[in-house]
Amino acid sequence: MIYSIKGPIIEKHPTFIVIEANGIAYQIYISLNTYGQLEGLKETRILTHFIVKEDGHYLFGFATEQERQLFILLISVSGVGPNTARLILSSLETESIRSAIASKDDLIFRKIKGVGPKTAQRIIIDLYDKIGKEVTTGPVSGQLPKSTKHSEAFSALLALGFGRSGIEQVLKSLPEASNPEIPVEELIKLALKKLAG
Repeated sequence: MIYSIKGPIIEKHPTFIVIEANGIAYQIYISLNTYGQLEGLKETRILTHFIVKEDGHYLFGFATEQERQLFILLISVSGVGPNTARLILSSLETESIRSAIASKDDLIFRKIKGVGPKTAQRIIIDLYDKIGKEVTTGPVSGQLPKSTKHSEAFSALLALGFGRSGIEQVLKSLPEASNPEIPVEELIKLALKKLAG
């Protein structure tokens, strides 16, 4: 079990980062929440969860222990794979996920791509008794040029399984996209809501 990795950030994208540690570069898949908290950092220690599948080995990274524990809980639910769990963590804040489960609000999960009514209900049923009360989050905004933000948002949404034409239409239709101050993770979250609608 790889508990965490510490080192300089070689590459950083909304869906993954590359960290070099002891001469080895690790590609680590992340959520938008973690991406936001890594903004501006050149070096970091990221908490990880290692998953072995038939098609390969994957490292998922988290800025907080709360997010990692939520990820582990989510993938324990039948029908929720690591990519779906990461999409849930990218679409919602950890506090919102816990609140939705605590209030048995499955509708919030059904709005997320890849989560149908049965899976949403299963998340509530399976995790209702396991979710704790305390959650701390600290998103940090990024200040990238507009063109770079659009490019990163497009790449991230493509990696999350959405079609090119749909992504282009949604990004063009968002009034917030013209705001040069908007953080890229916020732009992606707004697009996710439209794409799931």
